[in-house]
Amino acid sequence: MTSPTLFLANADATHRLGVQLGQTLPPGTTLLLQGELGAGKTTLVQGIGAGLGIGDRIVSPTFTLINEYDEGRIPLYHLDLYRLDSSEVQGLQPQLYWEGWEVEPGLMVVEWAERLRELPDSYLTLHLLYRDEARQVQVSGTPDLCAVWTRLTADF
Repeated sequence: MTSPTLFLANADATHRLGVQLGQTLPPGTTLLLQGELGAGKTTLVQGIGAGLGIGDRIVSPTFTLINEYDEGRIPLYHLDLYRLDSSEVQGLQPQLYWEGWEVEPGLMVVEWAERLRELPDSYLTLHLLYRDEARQVQVSGTPDLCAVWTRLTADF
């Protein structure tokens, strides 16, 4: 299922969208972020962290693969698959996070999610496109989370 494209005027608007997502998305939500370098994926995650009430500086876990933040409203699990090739991604077990095995249910955000071979049962994909200073967000996913997205961004 797809939702209407959202236009964000600048990086501040991308961050504000992240704050709104962090304040409202329920535990167990998986966000799959796609887009070229500089499209705003990490800026969006930083906003999500702020919306969750996380005080730590949020950086992309390019070399560590995953950063876990547990001091917010719900935990944030932030994955970055940029440095992995398809065989390395296949060896990951992100379902530990999106199915809540061995971790407290939280918000899982995956940068470079197009490299995943296996998707969770419920997810929202945000494809960020960078155009000059503006961003365009094309959204797709499972009907349950697309409905949440539509309500959440109705007045954005």
